[in-house]
Amino acid sequence: MPELPDITVYIERLQERLRGRELGRVRLIHPFVLRSVTPPLSSAEGKKVVGLRRLGKRIVIELEGGLFLVLHLMIAGRLRWLEKSAKPPGRISLAAFDFPEGTLVLTEAGTKRRASLHLVEGEAALAAMDPGGIDVFDADLRSFAARLKEENHTLKRALTDPHLFSGIGNAYSDEILHRARLSPFAQTASLSEEEVKRLYEATRATLVEWTQRLRKEAGADLPEKVTAFREEMAVHGRYRKPCPVCGSPVQRIVYAENETNYCARCQTGGKILADRALSRLLKASWPRSIDELE
Repeated sequence: MPELPDITVYIERLQERLRGRELGRVRLIHPFVLRSVTPPLSSAEGKKVVGLRRLGKRIVIELEGGLFLVLHLMIAGRLRWLEKSAKPPGRISLAAFDFPEGTLVLTEAGTKRRASLHLVEGEAALAAMDPGGIDVFDADLRSFAARLKEENHTLKRALTDPHLFSGIGNAYSDEILHRARLSPFAQTASLSEEEVKRLYEATRATLVEWTQRLRKEAGADLPEKVTAFREEMAVHGRYRKPCPVCGSPVQRIVYAENETNYCARCQTGGKILADRALSRLLKASWPRSIDELE
């Protein structure tokens, strides 16, 4: 799922293309993508774009008259910019937004169709869609610590909870925790002041670094390679590959449709965390430490 760095770059590039332009026709290629009824989508047509913003992992296009188009890409949704009169690509296109210079197309790979489009009116209606997580770039250390310790969760869960922190998902939480040298299963209530400070700094540094990388990669275009798995990442998606800090093989815990990746030597004191499925299967053969595994 596109996270804060991806969404930030999308918004920057869309700002350059859309701000001040009039939205012509909105074409629903797959009507299910529209998840709102009032106001009608046709009321957005003919309105100028006055700004763009991020709302968690959503992209918000602000129109004249207090209207907001809210796009949630979910896991497989992506945005493409087509030259004027170009045809949206085949089965993957969900909606098209026609502007004088070209067309913004919302696409989604696969068949699960999770991406969504809402049209809402007024700041109050938009605010109602906000899960409430704080933006780490607007938070000082004290407010970050207070939010982190509101409830006792694992660090992985806390960082990815949209009600606590805005825009952080599965991929960048792994990178943040590796940089902070903290276990994904450490409890928030048990963190020392020094560990909280380390996490705060790692969170901001990781998101800044990756935003800059993706900005450079996209150039003047909309991001094309929007993926949670990148070779330059330290641990996410790099199971069994060497940790860039210590060289130990990166470990993995799989659950549902997600996975947590970490370095046992850098983050858990050498301990290999139990994967529910594999550790139950292997039982006594399950390795307890990175030294035993190596």
